[in-house]
Amino acid sequence: MKKYTPYIILILLLVWHTVLFAQDRFPRPEFESGYVYNTNQMPTQRAPGWEYFDVAVLIAALAITSWLALKKRSRQGLIWMSVFSLAYFGFYRQGCICAVGSVQNVSLALFNQGYSIPLSALLFFLIPLLFALAYGRVFCAGVCPLGAIQELTGFRPVKLPKSVEIILSAVPFIYLALAVLFSSTNSQFIICRYDPFVGIFRLDASYTMIIFGVLLLLAGIFVNRPYCRYLCPYGVLLNVFSRFAGKHLTITPAECTNCRLCEEVCPYNAIIPSNLDQKIEEPEKSRSRFIIYLILVPFFAVGGAYLLYNLAPALASVNTNVQLAKEIRLEKQTGIESISKAVIAFKESGKTETELFTQEEMIIDRFKKASPWAGLFLGISLGVGIIALTLQSRRSEYKPNQGKCYSCGRCFKYCPIKARN
Repeated sequence: MKKYTPYIILILLLVWHTVLFAQDRFPRPEFESGYVYNTNQMPTQRAPGWEYFDVAVLIAALAITSWLALKKRSRQGLIWMSVFSLAYFGFYRQGCICAVGSVQNVSLALFNQGYSIPLSALLFFLIPLLFALAYGRVFCAGVCPLGAIQELTGFRPVKLPKSVEIILSAVPFIYLALAVLFSSTNSQFIICRYDPFVGIFRLDASYTMIIFGVLLLLAGIFVNRPYCRYLCPYGVLLNVFSRFAGKHLTITPAECTNCRLCEEVCPYNAIIPSNLDQKIEEPEKSRSRFIIYLILVPFFAVGGAYLLYNLAPALASVNTNVQLAKEIRLEKQTGIESISKAVIAFKESGKTETELFTQEEMIIDRFKKASPWAGLFLGISLGVGIIALTLQSRRSEYKPNQGKCYSCGRCFKYCPIKARN
């Protein structure tokens, strides 16, 4: 029974949250006695002091998770940290403030002088990366509420074919590039808009997004953490920083005996096996392939920059002013009056069409300047990824892939070597 306690708490959190939301959806009674409701019905903005309290909770949660993963080596402790993070950062703080979404705040601040990023948002962006550089992806292990809700629903994990895994793992790079592009051009915060779990935390998203979140959780029963692995843009940064971690989680607390009991246990394909028994490719052949792929990297980079430059007008359509300009232009061409709220508001604002079309051109021009950089990033990422697949080295023991490992501790119980107290 004790084994299932965290999952029971998860179910209770969901039920409790849903009941509270359902109570708010019933219409208020209308009193004939003249009773007037209090005017302050909406929650006030969170005071700065409480924002820094969130930062303190984040640091404490990361420190405890690091200790549980690296020193205590407790899978059960990591599960309880996931429950806490889900309750606090998820349902209580309703997914905001969020390290994943803070990527957009940072890019907006870097490329727009008129925006000053809140210090708390900057800290939420930087602190998990610093912990990743020191201890690996402990943020993913038990602190991120998006990862926590998926980790707690992964009951029957199965492995995807390696080829499918490689293809899907490219999506977060594209998502990150587009998120930075759209936020830096002051167009949209797509990470927040299409976050599948914030809608569950708040129960105020569109039904399509709530359904999307539920479907991800159902898929996550078998394919662990689908959002973390195949969508999360912040995970790209954590992946890079974690590769240089000073001290990372290990599968075994002592020297690996190559017993192979952990070989198939990781649902994320993050365990790198020993290859002493495998035949390694001849050095000359391996070196030639490496040089060829290295030469191709600039071509990938230029190709990505060229592709996204040509896609800039289409990508600029995410900007509301560009959308509005297209609606106005379509209205003039067809003679059919638009009834959209945006068009009606524009006509009532007193702004001229010339001003709107000029602004549209400026936005598209800004996208043409920014899009090649996003394409350059994607091209270089593709090239580096291909090179990484070709690199071979002798490994005498089983160890985690420091970029892909979520420090979840699933592999602990499969190692027969016990830590010495």
